[in-house]
Amino acid sequence: MSDNLLNWDAYLRVASLSDIGMRRSNNQDNLSVSMASGLEQWKRRGHLFIVADGMGAHAAGELASKLAIDHIPHLYAKFDDISAPEALKKSVIGANMEIHRRGQANEDFHNMGTTCSVLSLLPQGAVAAHIGDSRIYRMRNNCIEQLTFDHSLVWEMRASGQITEEEEHSGKIPKNVITRSLGPYPECKVDVEGPFPVQLNDTFLLCSDGLTGQLSDEEIGSILANLEPDEAVRVLVDLANLRGGPDNITCIVVKVMHPQLATLASAQPIMLGGKNSGSPGINPISWVVLIAAGMATLLFGFMMSWPIAIIPGVVFLGGLIWTLVQALGGTDKGELVYGNRRFGKGPYTRTQFGNGAEFSLKLKETAELLRNAAKTEDWKIDWETLDDLHAQAAAAIKGGKPTEAIQFYSRSLSFLMDQLRNQDGDGSSIELEP
Repeated sequence: MSDNLLNWDAYLRVASLSDIGMRRSNNQDNLSVSMASGLEQWKRRGHLFIVADGMGAHAAGELASKLAIDHIPHLYAKFDDISAPEALKKSVIGANMEIHRRGQANEDFHNMGTTCSVLSLLPQGAVAAHIGDSRIYRMRNNCIEQLTFDHSLVWEMRASGQITEEEEHSGKIPKNVITRSLGPYPECKVDVEGPFPVQLNDTFLLCSDGLTGQLSDEEIGSILANLEPDEAVRVLVDLANLRGGPDNITCIVVKVMHPQLATLASAQPIMLGGKNSGSPGINPISWVVLIAAGMATLLFGFMMSWPIAIIPGVVFLGGLIWTLVQALGGTDKGELVYGNRRFGKGPYTRTQFGNGAEFSLKLKETAELLRNAAKTEDWKIDWETLDDLHAQAAAAIKGGKPTEAIQFYSRSLSFLMDQLRNQDGDGSSIELEP
């Protein structure tokens, strides 16, 4: 892989989408996709993806999430002399300081905040920095794993054993109360997770709770497994909107397409507490000792006190050798992270799903409900195109090809949603429950 000929499209397939939803007047979500400029930058810092879900009255939430996605990539690049996980954490903390400062400076933005989920795909694996209830998933071999912990009241109470599973699903405890975010306070606690090994065909999803509040992990996994990223983001958003779309919906889908980006055992371990490049610098005290020993050696030498001069001479020579080794070594000694060692306790959930046969039937039901609604509401629809998509989907189900069925029904849903947006009436009343 040459920097001069590098085209990341051949190595990663990336798609992103942010939607206002069906009931909000503005979109307070934001996202960022920052691809490495070349091979060397990827080795040092990887590719960076961010989803932020803002909170606050007026335009405060939108500003908070925008500050997060703007500052984190900038700070991440700036902290180039420390490891990627340490730089991720410092970048999120730095963004928190800026969001808090802006909130304190303007009464309209007071206490504004945002969730933030950041993913870096490195040679050593996938590393996440996270605060709030936006999520990062990894889908592999019909299994979807949540790599991040929801900083929500429900998850915190469950983790501490304060509620039972029955109480959790009773609906008595609100699911949208978060316990951490960027902005409201001058300090914040950021979770770092990983590195998680990356394999060919792994698919990662970063998303706001506008998506996960409407779709189950099993449904999300089935969509990621059977659709390419550009179609997947559209269908994820469309299904969330069909089920009410009560919140903004944002997602980034990243699929690994080349073994070059898979985690290799030969990848250089991540070093914590050390520097990645440049001279590490010498402790000033070392310079003082070295100069003092040198001067003492010269002084006693001129005085012809050779037995006494030997002692500072040995100190000077040893100190000089040690200083040269440190200066020429290029990196500080730090703690290495390799093998099975990782930050955090993720994955926090694992959900297996089938080959798509069951989901294709569920998608068929949704598509037919929407199709019937279109007829009832007398929408102006290109019925020929829609009927053709349904016919191909039905044929795929009959032929035992669930992936094709999911693809055709997904296209019919997205096609109808586009048609709905172009109707004269208010389409926000269309809701299909899961």
